[in-house]
Amino acid sequence: MNTLDYIVKLTNTPSPTGFTTAIMDYIKAEVESFGYAAHKTPKGGVMVSVQGENDQEHRVVTAHLDTLGAIVRAVKPDGRLKMDLVGGFGYPSIEGENCLIHVASNGKTYTGTILMHQTSVHVYRDANTAERNQTNMEIRLDEKVTTAAETRALGIEVGDFISFDPRTRVTESGFIKSRHLDDKVSAAILIHLLKVYKEEGVVLPYTTHFYFSNNEEIGYGANSSLPAQTVEYLAVDMGAMGDDQQTDEYTVSICVKDGSGPYHYELRQHLVALAQENQIPFKLDIYPYYGSDASAAMRAGADVRHALLGAGIESSHSYERTHMDSVVATEKMVDVYLKSAMM
Repeated sequence: MNTLDYIVKLTNTPSPTGFTTAIMDYIKAEVESFGYAAHKTPKGGVMVSVQGENDQEHRVVTAHLDTLGAIVRAVKPDGRLKMDLVGGFGYPSIEGENCLIHVASNGKTYTGTILMHQTSVHVYRDANTAERNQTNMEIRLDEKVTTAAETRALGIEVGDFISFDPRTRVTESGFIKSRHLDDKVSAAILIHLLKVYKEEGVVLPYTTHFYFSNNEEIGYGANSSLPAQTVEYLAVDMGAMGDDQQTDEYTVSICVKDGSGPYHYELRQHLVALAQENQIPFKLDIYPYYGSDASAAMRAGADVRHALLGAGIESSHSYERTHMDSVVATEKMVDVYLKSAMM
């Protein structure tokens, strides 16, 4: 499989934060099939440690597999479901989306659609103006249920996880449209690099830990289980696009600062120099309302140089899009960094 194949595979595997066991088991099995040893951390992340020429100074590179999602908040009297959101996004971004309800009590999965209660303009005067919030939005189940008792008879209960239909599409023009490109594009890149390194017998200059985390969307991803020898930490995550942003869908975005503050200046400049030397198209940018696994590690007290880069993702935390040009640039950037001497 190539990087694009992994993107499609990962985006189509449900993994809202808190419900990531299946995808983390897949990641572990996949990298083990290449010939690596991988282990799960107590939080459920997957760590793959690759021996390098220098085993005294280590690097950590991360990507997260958890996504935005929801959880059943209540079963309504008419049998529909009220939701509570998991992750940082708003109800308008999921209106009209198909979804899956993952039932804890029996392991079954049911389909549904996320809609306003006041959906029909033929019935509700405020169909267009009512606030999209927890009170007004609900899940219409694709089952013959009209009461709370009938829904509960399916096994559905408060606490069951809800995942959104990713609607992954790859266009002839090279665009990838899908939910959860944040951060499954980055995870696909790391998996593919691990595969290539094993196939080509690449020995990295430093022992490097590939850390696939599963709690980033709620703020405490790969901020623990860091080996004591770690001196550099690179988070590979999405580049945010919008007004006043330089990031686009065709280059790798190198983050200067996000909501947690500036990233390590010298390490950032090292990445810039590598991009210039290797003719990798890049943009420097600030993500004002953003945090990463690297910033979470800093808040947890990690004494490391930290950096953040990633593919440019349009419409982040909604129906996202990027281009293969950005994926290729990001993969090349991570590759040349991991093969480079420390600054």
